Amino acid sequence: MNWISNIALAIAAFIHFLPVSGIVGKTSLEKLYGVSIDDPNLLIAMQHRALLFGLLGVLFVVAMFKVDLRLLAMCFGLVSTVGFIAVAWQVGDYNPLIARVIKADAIVIVALIIGLINEFWFTKS
Repeated sequence: MNWISNIALAIAAFIHFLPVSGIVGKTSLEKLYGVSIDDPNLLIAMQHRALLFGLLGVLFVVAMFKVDLRLLAMCFGLVSTVGFIAVAWQVGDYNPLIARVIKADAIVIVALIIGLINEFWFTKS
């Protein structure tokens, strides 16, 4: 049943790699999130965010091959996605592109929960 966990991790990796293009700069980030980035400090934070998503995506891919990292990767992914949705709902008044991110994060949450269920109930010896 490792394929179930691998599919969950692959979905999470794919979605987390999407915003990595933001590393290249302001224009890419503005297109991704539908916001204007006029403050260089915000640009730094957003580019760093893109980098961290890339690292998390790499962790998901590595965890597909290193079983010992699966729980860690899935938990990190859940904290990241649930955290983003919680912040977005708490702040409110987000634009349609942020709403799209929330939908993508919801897909990741479902995939990772299925992966965790698989890890705990079906792959333990």
